[in-house]
This record gives sequence, C-alpha cells and structure tokens, in this order.
Amino acid sequence: MSKSITLSTGASVPVIGLGTWKSKPGEVTAAVKYAIDVGYRNIDCAFVYGNEKEVGEGITAKVEDGTVKREDLFVTSKLFNSFHRKDLVCQTLQESLQNLNLDYLDLYLMHWPMGYKEGGPTFPKDENGKIIYSEADYMDAWQGMEDCVDEGLVKAIGLSNFNSKQIQRVLDNGRIKPVMLQVEVHPYLNQQPLIDFCHERGIAVTGYSPFASPDRPWAKPGEPELLEDPKIKAIADRLGKSTAQVVLRYSIQRGVIVIPKSVTPARIKQNFQVFDFDLSDDDIQVISGFDRTFRACHVSWVSDHKYYPFHEPF
Repeated sequence: MSKSITLSTGASVPVIGLGTWKSKPGEVTAAVKYAIDVGYRNIDCAFVYGNEKEVGEGITAKVEDGTVKREDLFVTSKLFNSFHRKDLVCQTLQESLQNLNLDYLDLYLMHWPMGYKEGGPTFPKDENGKIIYSEADYMDAWQGMEDCVDEGLVKAIGLSNFNSKQIQRVLDNGRIKPVMLQVEVHPYLNQQPLIDFCHERGIAVTGYSPFASPDRPWAKPGEPELLEDPKIKAIADRLGKSTAQVVLRYSIQRGVIVIPKSVTPARIKQNFQVFDFDLSDDDIQVISGFDRTFRACHVSWVSDHKYYPFHEPF
C-alpha cells in the first residue's frame, strides 16, 4: 500500500499526519519535533487550535538541524469561522504563516461552512452565551481562499466539515476546485457515502478524530469507547498490533488520510507503524459493521446556523 495519496494538483500527501487539535502549547513543539524524527511529513494545524506558533517552532527546529527541508513537509492550516468575510481571508492566512514561521502552506481548508461575526473575539457571543453569526456566505470565504492561491500564500485549498450539497455548490461556483475534504471519520462514523462522493469528484479525504476523540471536552459518561471495543481488540491481538494501529489501518485501507493527535512519544511512534500489516476483507467488514453515525464533533450548539452541515444524510 502506498504511503501517500496524490491530489488533483499533482501534489503528494502522506497518508498519516500528526494532528494538533487539543495539543497544549507547552507540549506540541516537542511532539512535532519527535514526529518529524520518526518519519511524519504531514502536519495538520488550525488557527483556532491556538498553538500554531509552537507547531512552527517544532518545524523550524527540524528544518534548521537538517532533519528535513521545508519542501519535504506537507503543512495544512484552516480558516476559522470568524474570518469568512472575503477581505479577511488572506490576512488570516498570513497570520497563520507568521505563527508557523513559513512562507507558504501546502493546503488551506475552510474549517466549517458556518460564519461567525467578524471583527471581535474568535467565538463572538451574545449576553446569553449564544454564538453570534455572520452574514458572510461560505462562497465569499472561498473566493478569498482562491485569492490566497493567486498570491502564492498556499498551494491548494479545500474544505472541512462540509456536507455533499455544500461541496457541490463550491464545485459548481468556485473558480478553483477543492482538492481535499477533512471530516470526522472512524468506525463509529465511517462516512462511506461522503467518501465515495468526494473520490468520484477527484477530492481526497482526510479523516480527523480517527479514535472518535475520547478526549473531546464535551464527552459524556457512557458514550462508546472505540479503542476498548472487544472486536477490535480481537483483531489487534491476532495481528500483534494495538487497537489504535488497527483503527488507523482501517481508514488508510479505505483511501482516507488519517491525522491522529498525540503528544506522547511512544504513541506518536506507534501510530506511524501501520505499513507492515494488512487488514483482511473480513476484518474490514467487521469494523465497518460498527457504524452507528456517532459523531464526536457535532457542534450541536450552532445547529440553528443556516449552513450547519450535519442535517443532511451526508
């Protein structure tokens, strides 16, 4: 199995990357440096994670010590919801570049289709604590992202957390086609119809929260814990692998890029060791049977936004 996927632009993306959501600033620099040392070349970031400066310090250290060249790395960041107005997009990307200490990004994604009120806090709220929405259409933001490509700030652009109808609207109305969709993908939410929809249109798919995000801040007691599932444990035991490695391999064999987050050296290394075994067709079938449309990152508190993506079947 190939260790990379080729985008419609011809660029190559490693099928496993380091996720940085929920990685604390004090821990993420060391995690990035260690990940690059063990072979990661795909680093996934976002403005809203609040740790891009520290991610950048890790990347800079590994470029300066000769471990990698900048062009060896595939670095992604994301435009957050409170910057959807067209005139804000490129300056927001430039802020990410400054934080990351980079001249360009390989990929810039629109983090969500929903726009929040611009010009104030990242999460603008009214007196009742409700998010204040923007009038900006995500197509305005897309045009701003296209301008970023024209200006050489980023090599390719894509979407995150969009449904199939929203993706089609961007395909139909955009000047530059999205090369990537990043969405939550794991055995409890296997997203096959959406993955098929994208692949049929030449759009690659990255799956975030490949372990169903057990450390999400809004987790409730009694919700399912993927890595503890006895059926996955049985497959892992048979193969002499961890449950995490089995779950990552499941997505990779379905043609999905994975970006597991960790700041623990042993786990960062283990998560990368997924190229020396295969899951059988039976294994894939068993794990596909877990699908229960369990969405860890549902952001239901903004479900009344006109562009909330998860009302559609896919």
